[in-house]
Amino acid sequence: MKRLPAILLLAALVSGCGGGSTTLDVVCKEQFWNGVVALCLPAKWIVLEREKLEERGVPEQVIVAFQSEQAVSGQAPTLTVTSETLPAALDSAGYSKASIRSVASLPGYKLIDSRETEIEGQKVELHVFTAQPVAGEPERRFFQLSAVAANIGYTFTALTPVSISDQLQKEILLIMNSVRFSEPAAETN
Repeated sequence: MKRLPAILLLAALVSGCGGGSTTLDVVCKEQFWNGVVALCLPAKWIVLEREKLEERGVPEQVIVAFQSEQAVSGQAPTLTVTSETLPAALDSAGYSKASIRSVASLPGYKLIDSRETEIEGQKVELHVFTAQPVAGEPERRFFQLSAVAANIGYTFTALTPVSISDQLQKEILLIMNSVRFSEPAAETN
């Protein structure tokens, strides 16, 4: 948990530039599964290759990152997934609460929304807030969800500019609400 604020700072490293925007219904375009986490990606969201993450100095705790191809205020919204081995047994609800307490001390922290959601039957909080973790950098909006699977804590953090469209918010919520720790069922036609 002590590393969480540092991981948020590193999420800013992953942010890049993109272009254009369109308004579409938000649906799952691609099912992502890496053997550890599963989630749905809407159209125009891509998986960032590990090599790109290493070039940007992103630590090993970031197991995967996703980025929107649609820039907002010159920034590409990014979602990172971090992991940490837990020293003691902890359920998802407890880990979620600890994660929220950890980021609440960030400079400029302001709660925007907190709502209960479930990951494979475990209740967790989807926590939305703004903060300015790096002095001299702009304030950012964060969407964060933390849960535990097999004694490993996972934190899903989306980073955007403070002001975003309803469309982008729907895309991020689709991703966050689709998080699982088991392989998705194959689609049948």
